Amino acid sequence: MNAPQIWGRVSGNKGVFVIAEIGKNFIQTEKERPVEEYLDNAKALVRAAHESGADAVKFQTHNVEDEQLNINVVSPHFVGADRYSWVRRNEEATPTDKFWKPLKAYCDKLGIVFFSTPMSRGAAVKLNELGVELWKVGSGDILDFVALDFMASTKKPIIISTGMSTLEEIDKVVDFLKKKNAKFAMLHCVSKYPCPPEELNLSTISFLSERYGIPMGFSDHSIGYDSALAAAALGAEIIEKHFSFSRELWGSDHKVSMTPAEFKAMAAGIRAVEKNPSLKEEYLNKDIVKKGMGETGKVLQDGEAKFRPLFRKSLMAGRNIPEGTIITSEMLYAMRPQAYAGGLASENYEEVLGKKMKKTLNKFEPITADLI
Repeated sequence: MNAPQIWGRVSGNKGVFVIAEIGKNFIQTEKERPVEEYLDNAKALVRAAHESGADAVKFQTHNVEDEQLNINVVSPHFVGADRYSWVRRNEEATPTDKFWKPLKAYCDKLGIVFFSTPMSRGAAVKLNELGVELWKVGSGDILDFVALDFMASTKKPIIISTGMSTLEEIDKVVDFLKKKNAKFAMLHCVSKYPCPPEELNLSTISFLSERYGIPMGFSDHSIGYDSALAAAALGAEIIEKHFSFSRELWGSDHKVSMTPAEFKAMAAGIRAVEKNPSLKEEYLNKDIVKKGMGETGKVLQDGEAKFRPLFRKSLMAGRNIPEGTIITSEMLYAMRPQAYAGGLASENYEEVLGKKMKKTLNKFEPITADLI
């Protein structure tokens, strides 16, 4: 499937685009396992997602070199490992030749769309070489303009999650991508793991759709699927849910995932809503859904804000940069955690390009305003 065909699916031309977010759920034990076992786990999850009615499976791709500074921080949503060790483990578990290539080939053979969230520009380069036709940007990276610039340059569609973001920040990324003439869709998302259904603010789907005039969807971190079906009834063109064999497995996202049986019921419900408009009111009138409609607009919740210092990024030197050098995109990394990195925020990317370095900067040192 090429990029225009993918865009047709993403933008709702053939019904709601249903994504099984497998992410890193092929890692299921605290003890490290061989790559071959991870690949077998991933294939089993892909097969189950396909049988459960998913249109696409999505993973997460890491490149620790330009993503995560070696600083000891632990995310509130997963205390099983510090972020640097967790990112490094994921990269080592997924070598391109032994994991990503055979996994994509398996998805192609089954006839299910394969794509992955690149957690940095370096990860996006890997995926582009692999031949993916669709990008996903996680909530933590909505302002990683270093990676977004590369993704936009490929002319492939981009799906962006909006969790832990303010309306002003969403405006910034929309302006950035429109300036790049990118095709993109957006997912309403609340970055809580899990998110109580009554805190999902589902009315944000319609609000963002009207504000930006782009395809809108819903990335759901709640348990159950009433809210996902309500999102479809509200006009969401993309539904994304985490997918695992069990919420009891070890790892960062199993606890907010759907099992195959649950996902199958959700997918069937979405198709039923598409075929029978009268079901829309039925789902929208459920008490749990009405409680979860929330305020009109985009609200950054307190429970989301705590993730921002750890997941937002700063601009860092991606190589040694001598004094007097004119800065190009290849010289820059956008890296976590912003709280400790010390550099300009990653959304200042274009303001830094073309500027002259006032002093020599070593690799991984922060790009600060006084240096350019």
